Formats: sequence, C-alpha cells, structure tokens
Amino acid sequence: MTTCFLNYINRIRSSEHKSKYFIPAIIAGFMFFAGSCEDPPSLSGVELLPDSDFATINGDLLPVKSYTIYRDSIASNQPSVSYLGSIYDPYFGTTTCEFVSQLRLGAVWKEDSFTVDSVKLFLQLLNVSGDTASRHYLRMSEIADVIYTTSKYYSSQAVAHTGYSVPDIELPALRADTVNNLEIDVNTAFGSYLMRDQSMLFHSSDTDDFRTFFRGLHFQLISPGNPIFMALSVASPSTAYHNYFDVYGHNSIGSSVTMSFLLDAVTTNAAFNLYKHDYSTAEAGKKIEHINDISYIDTLSYAQTFNGLRTKLLLTTLDSIKNAPEMKGISVNKARLKLPVFYDNDLYRRSTLPATLYLQYPTTTGRKYYVPETGTYFYGGYADTTATLQVDDVYNLNIASFIQSYLDDTADTILPELELFILPAAGHSVILKANNSFKPINFELIYTKF
Repeated sequence: MTTCFLNYINRIRSSEHKSKYFIPAIIAGFMFFAGSCEDPPSLSGVELLPDSDFATINGDLLPVKSYTIYRDSIASNQPSVSYLGSIYDPYFGTTTCEFVSQLRLGAVWKEDSFTVDSVKLFLQLLNVSGDTASRHYLRMSEIADVIYTTSKYYSSQAVAHTGYSVPDIELPALRADTVNNLEIDVNTAFGSYLMRDQSMLFHSSDTDDFRTFFRGLHFQLISPGNPIFMALSVASPSTAYHNYFDVYGHNSIGSSVTMSFLLDAVTTNAAFNLYKHDYSTAEAGKKIEHINDISYIDTLSYAQTFNGLRTKLLLTTLDSIKNAPEMKGISVNKARLKLPVFYDNDLYRRSTLPATLYLQYPTTTGRKYYVPETGTYFYGGYADTTATLQVDDVYNLNIASFIQSYLDDTADTILPELELFILPAAGHSVILKANNSFKPINFELIYTKF
C-alpha cells in the first residue's frame, strides 16, 4: 500500500505547476487576503491558489477502518442539562440516567426557631418521552461525600449514600414532548431533616457550611412498568428559578416563614450526571456483538448518546503520508471524511438523525482533544440528507486542522485516529456503515506542495 501511495505521489508531483506560475499566484493571494478577513484558518490558503496547484488523494489510497468502542469513564460534572429515567433501544439495549446535585439556600436564614408545616418540590421538565400513562416514582437519597464545583466527576461515578432518603414520590400525570411544570408534595419529615440544625443554614467559603452539613441528593427515577425519560436543568438559570424545594412553616410567634433550597441556583451547585448502559437487553438479531473488538471488521459502527458507544476511526495510511519525503512541508487545503448512514426504516431514519457528530483525537499522553472543525455547521459534522436516495445520506466531517497538526507533529504525540461521538443533548443515537459495507467511508485529502 505504501509503495502504491508513493508512486501515486510521484505521479502527482510530475504534473505540478512549475515555479513561474507559483509567484503570481502568491501575489494574487496576498491581494485577496488584504481584502478579506473571513477565511477560516483551517482552509490553509484554499482561496489563494488556482485549482491546478492542488493535488488530491482519495479512494483506496486512504482507507479508514472503523470499530465500535465503549468507555464508561467520561467526565459529566457541571452539566447544562440533567436527565432522569430510562430509554430502551433494540440495538443499544437499556440506557438509564440519573444525576447528583447539591442544594443551595435560597435566602439568608434569620429566624430563631422554626416548625415545618409542609414541603413542596418544584420541577421544570424540559422534555418528557416514553410511557407517560404508567406509574413512575422519584427517588431522592442523601449523598455521603461533599462534592465540589472544581472537581471532576464521571458518568460511571460510584455514589455513596448516608442511608437517609426521601420516601419515593409518585409523579403526577405527565405530557409527552413538551415542557412540564410540576408541583410535588414531599414528606414533611424531609423539611425537618434539612433544618434540624438551624445553625448550619449559611454559606461560607472559609468554614464548614450547609453544603458540608447536607451534602446533596442522588436523584433516580423508578419505573415498575415501561420506562419514561425526562430532562431538566440544575445549571445556573438565566431568569427565575425552576427547580427547588420550598419548606413552609411558622416561627415562634406563629408567623408564616418559607425557606427555599435551590437546585438551579445562580451560584451554581456542584452536580454531575450518571449514565448506565446495559447492552445485554438489546433485541436478538440487532444486539451489537463486537464492542472494543478491533480484531473484528464489522460492516456497521455505532455512536450513542449519553456517553455510550463511540466509533473509532483509524486512518491507516496517514503515517505513510507523514513519513514520505515527497510530502514534507505540504499545506493541507481540505481533508474530509464522508460517513454513510445506515437506516432500518423503522427506528433509524432521516428524521431521527442527530444534527451533529463530534470528533476527538487522542495523543500518546492519554489526553484527548476536540478536532477544531467539529461542532460548527460551517465546518461540518452535520448530516447531508440532500441526496434523492436515502442510501446516499452521509455525515460530512472536515478534519483539515487535525491532519495538518498530525503531519507537522515532529514529536509524534498525535495518533492517526479519531473518536466519533454524540453529545447527550442530541437525543438520539446513529448507526453508520463501515469497513467492507456496500458504501464505505470516504476520506478525501487535498493539499498544496510548495
């Protein structure tokens, strides 16, 4: 493969323009650049040179191997959205989401004594899906460890409990696919437990305070029948609070007093999401059999929401390009992956495609970095469904910055591989064609040699 590649490069070089065409092109390029500041930096001068100065490599000379991988240790602290409940998918099995959060006092406590009369929990569910007709129960357990906004927590984090929990609360009737604003009665004993030592009802950065006295809650959703799934935000709100407890009571002279304990406080609470994946519950014939198995060349690969399965892409001849003397000092003008989409015309179809896929690249240090182009519509990562036939639908992933960085990396710390994943907010997983499928992944590289 390397010999074939080098022969191909030599043929390209033999057809490149001679230097007499190069100088005018550069002059024209500087004139163009002076009149425009809109060029994205990863284009590497794509607008500065005529098409004939480009060399293109694609097809069999740039094969991409694809594997399905899973790692459960994904950072999930300080999420913008938290999730509760379960989702079942015949391919991916069962995904269960929970979250942990501190509570923050809603006001300075000034009373000398207080008797609890009632407690309510207010929740704003951003979206609800699943079997809303069945019964579902909210479970809240006190956590044993102090958590911090400056610490990193993971989706597979073990959560220690003190043994105290609020009795399970049956949720009221919910409406699917819309915002639900809930007002839920909570056992009065929970209010008394929160306020059992009123001398701890304060916040301080210098000493133990309410956050060390009551360290937070682990939220779970229990569904004896068919599952339900919901989203809410415990992040700092832009306007009013939407997720909080109100403890109602009276003081020593009988005056009504209300104390709020906030989940979505302006001064953000420490919080993290928990994601659990059980692939064994998938449907026979659709179950994903080869996870973290790089010895098996599958025709499909998978990317799953909620920090589940990822697709690993190995750019198998990229090291040959880097090490070829003919390729020293090239400027990458364009590097694009086209990943064909798989549909089953049931659960997986055009309407369920995640809007954007993301890429990270690993280094020899073990750290991972986002590919700069991903995450913006201009640069790619989006689904192209403009083709007449669904079989031609692809995700376009522009990776010019990554390729240039890899080729320029003299320390060899960047690895020639990528990890493709979906952010939790995407709401749906995706199945991609891979390796020896009828329509394989296409990798196109366009460069200029100076």
